[in-house]
Amino acid sequence: MKTADLHIHTFFSDGTFAPERVVAKALEADLACIAITDHDSTDGIEPALRAAGGRLEVLPGIEISTELDGEEVHLLAYLIDFERPAVVKMVEEMRRIRVERIHGICRKLKKLDMPLEADEVFAVSGRGSVGRLHVAQAMLKRGFIATLGEAFAKYIGNRGPAYVGKFKMTPREAIRWVRHNGGVPVLAHPCTLSDHALIGDFVKAGIMGLEAYYPEHTAFQTEEYLKMADKYGLLVTGGSDFHGDVKANIEIGKMRVAYEHVERLKAARCGLT
Repeated sequence: MKTADLHIHTFFSDGTFAPERVVAKALEADLACIAITDHDSTDGIEPALRAAGGRLEVLPGIEISTELDGEEVHLLAYLIDFERPAVVKMVEEMRRIRVERIHGICRKLKKLDMPLEADEVFAVSGRGSVGRLHVAQAMLKRGFIATLGEAFAKYIGNRGPAYVGKFKMTPREAIRWVRHNGGVPVLAHPCTLSDHALIGDFVKAGIMGLEAYYPEHTAFQTEEYLKMADKYGLLVTGGSDFHGDVKANIEIGKMRVAYEHVERLKAARCGLT
C-alpha cells in the first residue's frame, strides 16, 4: 500500500537534514509521498523536488505559527503556491519577525542570569528559519540547561519567563491567507491545543483538515481526532514531524498515512475558489 509522511522539516527551519538527505531517507522508508513543511520557510521545497526526480512525490508545504490569546497555534499549509509573490513576501516577513523574536528572548534570558547572545543562536540556526529550538540548542551548548526539554519547560515554553510571542497573525487570518494563495490549511498536532473547543472555531474560520496521526498522540487521541474530522467534514493528515538529529527517536515514516489522504488533499485544493 502506498503511504505518505506529510510533516517533515529540513535544515531550512529547525531540522538538521538537507532536503536531499530527507528525500534519500524517504526512499529508504519506501514512502510514495512526503510533504516538506518547514517553519515559516519554503526554501527546502525546490531542492527536495529536484532530488526526488520523479522517484518520490513531494508536496509543497509550510508550517505557519499563529497566536491566539497568547497561545501558539500551528497550521500546515499544503500545496500552497510557494512561488507566488505574495507568498514570498509574507514568508520574508515571517522570517524577519523570527529574528526580532530571538533578540527579545535573549534579552529576557539575560535578566534570568543566562547571558545568551542572539548571534550564538543564529550560529546554530545557520541558513534555517530561526526558532526556539535553536535557542534551546544554544543554551545547551553554553551549559545553561542539561537537556533541550528543560529549556522549554523552565524558560522558553509558552508560559515560560523568557517566552516572546512571534506573530500578530491569528489562526483565522492565517487560514484565510493560506486559502487565498491556493493552499489547504490543516491544524497541526491538535494535542498541543489548550482547549479542543477551538477546533470548532477554526472550522468556522475555514480550516480544511486535522493532523490526526501524529507521534505524540495516544491511540485514544487519534480516535477522537478522527471522529472530529468526520463530524466537521475535515480532511485527515498525519506525519512524523521529522526534525533529524534533534529528535533522534523520530524517523521519517515513523508516522504515515495511506496515500488516499494525499489524493483527497489534492482534490480539495482543486476545489478551492
